[in-house]
This record gives sequence, C-alpha cells and structure tokens, in this order.
Amino acid sequence: MTAATEEDVAMTTAPVLEVTGVTKRFPGTLALDDVSFALAPGEVHALVGENGAGKSTLIKVLTGVYQPDEGEVRHLGEPVTFKRPIDAQRAGISTIYQEVNLVPLMSIAGNVFLGREPRTKAGLVDWSKMYADARELLKGYGIDDDVKRPLHTLGVGAQQMVALARAVSTDAKVVIMDEPTSSLEPREVETLFEVLNRLHAQGIAIVYVSHRMDELYRVCDSVTVLRDGRVVHSGPLKPLPRIELVSKMLGREIKQIREEGVTAFGEEHDVEREPLLKAENLAGMRKLHDVSVSIRPGEVVGLAGLLGSGRSETARAIVGAFPLDGGSVLLAGKPLKKGKIAQAVRAGIALLAEDRKTDGIIPNLSVRENIVLAALPTLSPFGLVSKAKQDKIVKIFMERLRIKAAGPEQKVSELSGGNQQKVLLARWLATGPKILLLDEPTRGIDVGAKAEVQALIDELAQEGLGVLLISSELEELIDGSDRVVVLRDGSVAGELTGDRITEENVLTAIAAESTGGDNDVHRHP
Repeated sequence: MTAATEEDVAMTTAPVLEVTGVTKRFPGTLALDDVSFALAPGEVHALVGENGAGKSTLIKVLTGVYQPDEGEVRHLGEPVTFKRPIDAQRAGISTIYQEVNLVPLMSIAGNVFLGREPRTKAGLVDWSKMYADARELLKGYGIDDDVKRPLHTLGVGAQQMVALARAVSTDAKVVIMDEPTSSLEPREVETLFEVLNRLHAQGIAIVYVSHRMDELYRVCDSVTVLRDGRVVHSGPLKPLPRIELVSKMLGREIKQIREEGVTAFGEEHDVEREPLLKAENLAGMRKLHDVSVSIRPGEVVGLAGLLGSGRSETARAIVGAFPLDGGSVLLAGKPLKKGKIAQAVRAGIALLAEDRKTDGIIPNLSVRENIVLAALPTLSPFGLVSKAKQDKIVKIFMERLRIKAAGPEQKVSELSGGNQQKVLLARWLATGPKILLLDEPTRGIDVGAKAEVQALIDELAQEGLGVLLISSELEELIDGSDRVVVLRDGSVAGELTGDRITEENVLTAIAAESTGGDNDVHRHP
C-alpha cells in the first residue's frame, strides 16, 4: 500500500453521514431537540438511550421517513433531503429494523434481491443466477437453507440474518442496525459480529442500536447517548465506564444507580403447593414433543432454550394459539379445549407475544383503544361501551406502567418500542388474568424500562399471579425465576430450582445429550 496523503486521511475521517441542530416536533411532543450526530466511515457507532429518548426518531430522520423541522442532514459532506426511505437507500444508507421488514410469502432469494433482481438479455428475471447468488451470499451469514423456500418458513433469527444480508449487498455505505441481536441465538450473534468486522474493514459505517452492554463494549467504537430528545453525551465508548454510561442514559447520579441497582427479584416468592396451571404432554406440528410445565399462584417459571427449542410454541399452545396433536391444559383443575383462545382468555390466561408488531399492537388505533381492546367485553355491558370505565382503566395502567405518551388518544404507532410493549402489557393486565405468559417481554427495551417491567413482574407475582417468563437473556431468567424449565428441540431437557438455577446448569441442560447424568438438573421421565 502507498502512503496516505493528508487529503486521503481527511477524506476517510470526514463524516459519511451527519445531522446538525436537528429538531423534530409532533403534536404535544418534542421528539428531537437540537440534535447533532456524526458517523465516520468504518466506524461502529452506538446509539443508546431509554425508550422515548429519540433514537427511533433520529433514525427515521437519517433515512427519510421524517423531515426535520429545523437543522440539516449531510451525506458525504453535502446537505441532502431524503424525501422517502428509497432516496436514502439509493444513496447507500440501509436500515435493518428490530422487527423484520421483509415479504414473508416471497422466497428467501426473492427477499435478498427484491427490487434489483438479476435480468437476462431479454429483460426477464434470471432465476438461476438469483438463486445461485443468494446461496453464495447467505453462506457468509450462516444460512444454508433452500433459498427457494418462503421466508416465513425460517425462524425469526434467520429472517433477521436475511435482512442483514440484503442490506449489506446493496452497496451500502451506511448500515443502521436496530437491536440486531434481539432475535438471534449465540451462534448467529457470533456470525453477526464476524459480518461487522468485515464491514468495518471495508470502510462501511454502522449505527448500532442496542441495550445489551456486553455487545456495545465488544463491537462499538463510539457512543451517542440521547435522553428526552437531546444529546447528553457523544464520544469514544471504551474509556467510558459502564455505570457512567447507564448514569447518562437514566439521568441519575452514579451513587443513586448503585443504590437502586439491587435486582427486583431479590426475594423468592411464597409459592402455594398446588399448581394453578398444568400443561401436560403437549405435542404438535413436529415442534413440541411431550412438553409439560406447571405454574403455581405467585410463581415465576422461566422457560429457557435456544431459538427453535419450542419456547414460543409452548406458550402459544397453552393459550390455544398453537395446534396440538396431543396433551392437555388445565386451569385450576379444569381442562381447556384445544385451540379455543377465547375460552383461555375468559378463564384468565393472557399471552404477551414475542412480535409486538405482527401479533400485538394495532398501529392505527390510539393508546386508549389498544389498552382496552381485550377488556371490552367486561367494559361493555349489553353491547354499550362505557367510556368512563375505559378512561379509568387506561389512567390506572398508564400511570402504573409509566407509559410515556402525549396522552391516551395518541396513536400507539407513534410511541417508542418500549412504550408499545408497555401498552400491550397493560392490555392484558386490564383483563385481570390469573396466568400471564410473557414471551420476550423486555426485548428491545432500554435499561430503565427493563427494570420497570422486571419489577412489575415481581409485583404481580407477589399479588398471586402465575407467570411464565420466556427470555433469550439468561441473566433475566436466572434472576427472575423461581423455577426454570429448559427446552431442547421441542422437548423438556430439565428443570432447575433454588440454587441450582445458574447459567452453567441452564447451558449444561441445553447442550447435554438425552441420556447421562443429571448435572444438577431435575429431568422429566
């Protein structure tokens, strides 16, 4: 390599993308307040802050979803106005959202090359080339499936890797990643980090949004912290102590964080002996094989396992949303009919699904309408909707869950991801459930909101609610559960209680052979 000139050095260090003095307002909300942000070529830049801090709004300004009310966006040193997201994409700015934003019924290859399919001389789609190119590209992302399969046949984690492959293969100069590991299992996370290293070596800049501290300090060069729509810190990440980063995110003194840092799950629940819910020998769709789990009043039961182990399918089967070939679900000793979701909800079982975008929020409805949706039958005697009862319930849960919104009539789609999650939780709590099934309840939620949700789960359990907690974060399961049931390949691999609930024992149960010693794990026959 030849020695770089001063002009070359200046070019490589000049921002590839930046905003200066950007302000964005919505009715009743100042989402961004005089925000400046700069991204250098090849830099991995963490963007962090609590939900509602302005991260999503800033990303949407960078990618042309929103136009700033004040300030400007500069790309490669020149002022730009991206009127639509496609304008940003054509300029080399690709975004990978937390919820996979692809076409489920289209093939894997079709999604990778959507809108830029290779063509024959006659102008027709060159299917052979598209399939071959997709296979070769996806190998580098750990995906070895048939690229002709519909995308929806892949797990959420694999779909996320397809979205990443698509974004990077568009000759991107900037890739924005919003919680990219939230749906990935450990093997896929390592593949993602290998991809990040390749992008870094190619000079591609990364905006990395995550709430996982280990990830941030492993892959990011610098960090920008947003709080209440303002930049409160920007600079190199590695020299910044973790507790100081959390302090800046939460707007609290370090001493106060240390005092509040005691886990919300410090005490074990006083659990009654008889189970309130018993799911026995659940089997179906070749994804569940003789799965049994029970939940007692006031007990938090963790469900551990890798993606694809059957965790979500077990929760959905309990509430009647997953077809079963065998097994039974009993609530307070009474059997529930298979596939009858309405009966399960009326009986007091509520499911907070993993994908809030697809299975949760109704984006065009207000916060109020989303919260009261499941409780409408009890709030509407004789078919007449009681607005007063609705308002009372909405007020209670917006305050209890600290839902940050301009008001109950604001569209739920305008809230941050964490506040949308709280709205969904409020919806099911408003039904007065006896059993709460939580599938990744803190996925994509910032440090402060996560602590609030964890404390709320503990509080609900103390009030006698039975909770099934599914989480990809082992620390959350270990700290928050009275018992942990470990699934592997759709079967129960073991059950941990008391001081046996450790990361080592969970991993041992996941990785262990079907036969052999118990490794401190209570195994089902």
